Amino acid sequence: QVQLVESGGGSIQAGGSLRLSCAASGFPLSTYCMGWIRQGPGAERERVAGIFTRDGITYYSDSVKGRFTISLSQDNGKNTAYLQMNSLKLEDTAMYYCVADGTCSPWASAAAALSPLASWGQGTQVTVSS
Repeated sequence: QVQLVESGGGSIQAGGSLRLSCAASGFPLSTYCMGWIRQGPGAERERVAGIFTRDGITYYSDSVKGRFTISLSQDNGKNTAYLQMNSLKLEDTAMYYCVADGTCSPWASAAAALSPLASWGQGTQVTVSS
C-alpha cells in the first residue's frame, strides 16, 4: 500500500519562503518519480515539480522555475522529497499534492498523463497573501 505523507505548507506573505516535504513508502517500483501537483482556486491542476528517485533528474513548470527547488533524500530505501518554495507569489496559493508515479513524463511534458500507478498524498494548503 502506497503512503505519501506530506508536511509543511501554511500561510505566508508574498516574497516569503516555505518548504514542503513528502515521505513515500510502499510504491510498487524500486525507482519512481516524486513530484508536486497543485490546484489553485478556480484553476486547473498544474504539475509544478518532479524528481526521479534513481538519478535525481528534476523537472519544473515554467511558472516556478528559478523559484522552486525539488530535492530528494534517501534513507534505508525510503524516499523523502522536498519542495523549497522561494519568492512566493499570490498566484502560488493552492492545494499542493505530493504524487508518486512510475516515470517523470507527466512533469516533463504537459501532454503526458499520469499512469495508473500514480498515487496521491492528502494535500497541503499553501496560502500567499499580500
